[in-house]
Amino acid sequence: MTPSDRVFWEGRSVFVTGHTGFKGGWLSLWLASLGARVHGYALATPTEPSLFGTARVADRLASSTTGDIADLDRLRSALVRSEASVLFHLAAQPLVRDSYRLPVETYATNVLGTAKVLEAARSLPSLRSVVVVTTDKCYENREWCWGYREEEPLGGHDPYSSSKACAELVTAAYRRSFFPPERYGDHGVAVATARAGNVIGGGDWASDRLVPDCLKALAEGRPVSIRNPASIRPWQHVLEPLSGYLLLGRRLVEEGPDRGEAWNFGPAEGDDWPVERLVEGLCALWGEGRYDRSSCGDGLHEAAYLRLDCAKARSGLGWRPRWNLVEALRRTVDWHRAYLRGEDLQALCLTQIADYERGKRVS
Repeated sequence: MTPSDRVFWEGRSVFVTGHTGFKGGWLSLWLASLGARVHGYALATPTEPSLFGTARVADRLASSTTGDIADLDRLRSALVRSEASVLFHLAAQPLVRDSYRLPVETYATNVLGTAKVLEAARSLPSLRSVVVVTTDKCYENREWCWGYREEEPLGGHDPYSSSKACAELVTAAYRRSFFPPERYGDHGVAVATARAGNVIGGGDWASDRLVPDCLKALAEGRPVSIRNPASIRPWQHVLEPLSGYLLLGRRLVEEGPDRGEAWNFGPAEGDDWPVERLVEGLCALWGEGRYDRSSCGDGLHEAAYLRLDCAKARSGLGWRPRWNLVEALRRTVDWHRAYLRGEDLQALCLTQIADYERGKRVS
């Protein structure tokens, strides 16, 4: 971040949905460290332990409202009270495998929930910028060897991926219907979506996610069990896409509707590793451990290959990743070892954020 970034966020009221989750917690801490007044709205923490609890995220917030985004009246009331000028929508059912178990609930949260956030946003006179966070999985995945660009067709095999594609369509419809660029002078709100890859980092305890499952097994001295060793994902540290969200939120305020479209925030070239290589890297950094490559999947479809093309964010926003995957893994392992030692995790999060801000961009 530059001094001008700090000037922009200092004292600014920002509303974050999903602030009790992994990405939302990191984003809230980062915004607070920049001097923003952060107002969170979310369900209770989705896991125990959680980043929200262990890093004492609530201590850094201007307000925290426990509520369901399905509750439009409660959501609208909290949003209006915040007098926010920037809204980051991260609240979601975020897991592919849970979406097979809870498909209706996944659509209700990710599709109707997004519609209700955007509907509530219409009641906020102070609002200038909306960033709706979806996923790289919103694309119709054809297992291509090249990265998906923002204009590629949307789709999704599983309910989670499909629901996020639907969230993109909902956002586009609200932008055209209620926040049209051609009438920006009347409403003053710019709306964009952000698509990122598989994030890793300290404080993620979600079930059926590779890195949290690996770290738990390593800490307990058990072999790591992997389902799809050859599957390739766009791995990145959680701070990478969050830096893109922050940049996009600012540029929407400063430049208006010209930036109100979809944006990819993926890892640097070469950081889309197979699952097995990632697990090998985690074991090496942990200093011990082994994994079971003979584990079989349960028949649920999961994409084998997925990459993002981030040329648009590079040229249009000047955004580039700062940490390669080796550094991302090291920071993740360092965080979880600190957790096991009982260290101050809020301080560690803020230190990692500051280190990231000073880091050199990947070319």
